[in-house]
Amino acid sequence: MRKRNDSNTNKPSAYNKALGLLARREHSRKELRQKLDRNGYARDEAGDALDRLGEQHYQDDERFAEALIRNRSAQGYGPMRLRAELKSHGLSDARIRGLLDAAEIDWAESAAAQLRRRYGAQGTTDPAERARRAQFLLRRGFPAATVRDVTHAEVDDTSDENP
Repeated sequence: MRKRNDSNTNKPSAYNKALGLLARREHSRKELRQKLDRNGYARDEAGDALDRLGEQHYQDDERFAEALIRNRSAQGYGPMRLRAELKSHGLSDARIRGLLDAAEIDWAESAAAQLRRRYGAQGTTDPAERARRAQFLLRRGFPAATVRDVTHAEVDDTSDENP
């Protein structure tokens, strides 16, 4: 058992600390483990606390991932960005792929909405400006094929308006 000094006498258990973090927002198991490690909890105590939270369904990586996908996609981020973020939380590639497919998000529409939000409804035929817009979408995590389709569709819409 770990010896506690005066500064740790009011320190909550690893379980209570993790439960308090989960009360604020969803966390991945990996993220909770890192936070408990940073706060000086023993690995055994932290592991037992995380196992208990999982058994009680207070912590669930699937639920965490679904919430993250919902929030980040609503903020206008693309699937590549979401995949990288979920990967950093310790989820497997197969699980991430399944969650992104289950989300049923129209990524092309999401990318087009981001362009409209950032640059307005007016398209452009200027190659430099189109490249700037494409880079914006790529930085937000949209695949190159989607970016190409959206930026070229924007040009096609502009040319239709100006016969």
